[in-house]
Amino acid sequence: MFDNYLGIVVCASKYFNAMEMRELFNKDVTHFGENRVQDLLAKQKDLNDLKITWHFIGHLQTNKVKDMINQIDVLHTLDRINLAESIQKHANKPVKCMIQVNLTNEDQKSGILPLNLEQFLIEIKKYDKIELIGLMTIGKDDDQVQTELAFKTLDELAKKYELPFRSMGMSNDYDLAIKHHATHLRIGRKFMELLD
Repeated sequence: MFDNYLGIVVCASKYFNAMEMRELFNKDVTHFGENRVQDLLAKQKDLNDLKITWHFIGHLQTNKVKDMINQIDVLHTLDRINLAESIQKHANKPVKCMIQVNLTNEDQKSGILPLNLEQFLIEIKKYDKIELIGLMTIGKDDDQVQTELAFKTLDELAKKYELPFRSMGMSNDYDLAIKHHATHLRIGRKFMELLD
């Protein structure tokens, strides 16, 4: 489905139950991203015989960190200092994290505003359980122009701060994300095409 794409395609598995995820895994989908902690833990239990790379791609509440932070491989949604503090407290080892940046200026979306990013990058250096690997953003619904601008800006910010990874692009806008050097796509509904 993404044969020519050289980055990582994360299946946004909130759309799929454990049995469907097993079927996708058997079709070489090995990266799965969950939005909710309870769903992540339940599916991990059902699929613990599979070699899955687990991503957390939803908004993470600090009171849920202790339950899941040692169960994931990558967190895409680091967006505030108290979350960093909670990760520092509960993680057994450094966690690969991406900072979520709000580049569409929508109140309902989480993420650091770009003007606060530099200060945030300075502050999280003191947390040795956070291994910062990149930036993440979400496009604007039904607005390809604003979405492309957001992706272009994320790419520029990642270059500026010398961060290797860019998590952006979903089923309806992944082509724009690839154009602007996305390293991680978060794809949900499109994976339904692979199921029998």
